[in-house]
Amino acid sequence: MAENSRQHQISFLGPEASFTHMAALKVFPDGSLLPFTTIPECIEAVAEGRVDYAVVPLENALEGSVPLTIDYLFHEVQLFVTAEVLSPIEQHLLVHPENRYADSFEAIYSHPHALAQCHKFLFYTYKTTPLEQFSSTSAAAKMVSELPERPIAAIGNEFSAEKYGLDILHRDIHDFHFNHTRFFVLSRENHKLDARGHDEQIKTTLMISLPEDDRSGVLHQVLSVFSWRKLNLSKIESRPLKTGLGNYFFIVDVLEDENAAMMKGAFEELAAIGCSVKSLGSYYTYK
Repeated sequence: MAENSRQHQISFLGPEASFTHMAALKVFPDGSLLPFTTIPECIEAVAEGRVDYAVVPLENALEGSVPLTIDYLFHEVQLFVTAEVLSPIEQHLLVHPENRYADSFEAIYSHPHALAQCHKFLFYTYKTTPLEQFSSTSAAAKMVSELPERPIAAIGNEFSAEKYGLDILHRDIHDFHFNHTRFFVLSRENHKLDARGHDEQIKTTLMISLPEDDRSGVLHQVLSVFSWRKLNLSKIESRPLKTGLGNYFFIVDVLEDENAAMMKGAFEELAAIGCSVKSLGSYYTYK
């Protein structure tokens, strides 16, 4: 849906048919999509100018944030969010057709979040089967497709089953019905991807470090900066600064454009309090 998307190169957490691949296709259906093995590799590809955009997972409704994405954006690179994608996540148990009627499995492979999202099913149905973590759901599915001689299974999506010729042994094995993942579309340039198919609500993500003097009530002061200006926060989360126990920075999502007058005033007041603010930019949501 993105204008001139055919001209763009986009890195994503692969291999092909991963949930991140599906999210990238929502925004760049005609783009040149390039799979990478890890989240840092995806992010570095755009930071170094080898691709135009990177699509990486940020947060799951069941398992929470992806710390690697957040920490890399805070500590390692200066990139901006140009869009976010909300995608429903449906997990299935995938097997090679030759093992469809296997009595048991040697192991079940998938991404750690996928394994956690299917905890109840796995506990009650495959309680004694070892669970093995993999870099992504699609990587696990690809491996299962390449090893028909081994009675192993993967947890992944229907796209992966089709892509790698696997059978779906059990459908919708995730523990809760509302299972969505939030993805960021990252760029070196601070701009908004503005095309058909996005929510009209704009959002800004800030990373805020508190003053070094650690005075009493400072977090309340930070929240008051937004409160009295009637700037609605849709999320606030803490992450370790990695400088010592008890030192944190905060990720804040504000439902307003960073260029709005009230937001500019908020930035000035946060600076006056002694906070450091890193803005990841303002963006729309694709669903």
